[in-house]
Amino acid sequence: MTTKSPVSESGAWEEAARAAGAEVNPVAGHIGAEITGIDLAAGLDDAQTKAIKAAVLRWKVVFFRGQNLDHAGHVAFARRFGEPVVLPKRGSASPPGVPEIETTADRLELGGRFGMDHEEWLRRRRHSLLRGWHCDHGARVDPPAATILRAETVPPYGGDTTWSNLAAAYAGLSAPLREFADGLRAEHRLGVGYQPRPGEDAYVRHLLERQVASVHPLVRVHPETGERILYVNGYYVEQITGLSRPESAAILELLLEQATRPEYTVRFRWEPGSVAFWDNRATIHLAPSDNAHLGFPRTMHRVMLAGDVPVGVDGKPSRPVTGTEPGRW
Repeated sequence: MTTKSPVSESGAWEEAARAAGAEVNPVAGHIGAEITGIDLAAGLDDAQTKAIKAAVLRWKVVFFRGQNLDHAGHVAFARRFGEPVVLPKRGSASPPGVPEIETTADRLELGGRFGMDHEEWLRRRRHSLLRGWHCDHGARVDPPAATILRAETVPPYGGDTTWSNLAAAYAGLSAPLREFADGLRAEHRLGVGYQPRPGEDAYVRHLLERQVASVHPLVRVHPETGERILYVNGYYVEQITGLSRPESAAILELLLEQATRPEYTVRFRWEPGSVAFWDNRATIHLAPSDNAHLGFPRTMHRVMLAGDVPVGVDGKPSRPVTGTEPGRW
């Protein structure tokens, strides 16, 4: 195993929190912590920034409640930790004057696109139990390093998000399986989790014209903590390279089931003003699907931080296949 960064070791994140006058309260055994004592809208000093970063590296996702961030404050907070991604195209609900923010308003974003209503979109994107689990933009050769999601309007019940710790999932594998996975790579491709409509399908046409695919290590080494990450997800992974499709499908199912075991997860109940900040390199998450039938609005604002190209245990980086290059969105 590679050496871990001091900020990820037990106690370092607690010391950083004390120095910042904040509290970091873990909420699950392997992942997730709630941070109190910091007003994000007031701007961060260096001690607060260090404390939050240490908590994110240790707990993979951290939560803040009761924050009064506006769009400008959200972007300013994100810039303390990296360079925000500017997407070339965003949904219609996103604020026009703030290119770093992408707004997801469920029914506004999905309903009507490519001839499908909201419910059909969800059915075709999540046609199996594990398909919804993903990291953000995982088909890119340089997926975002982190995501900061802010809740504006949430349903009175339902709409929770769940995250899983992929470092803990890797550590939980048996030694022979870890050794086997260390040497594998897999193709991640946009759209492989989508179940096509019978006959003509406008979204399949769209995917074929705009393919994005990369080959990533099945186990990546975290660039800051040195942890080994079981780099799988249900939405982008196409096939383990060098294996037959039946072999690949069986192994991917086993590894994805490992990655999403309940003991490696945390579930967060959103409130207006809640903020979640997660390490997109070391987690996958499951967006909610239990509120689609309820009719309540759910409006969330997202900023992603530019990431690096994953590197495997052998020291070799991911490679682009099509439609992606480092740093270019």
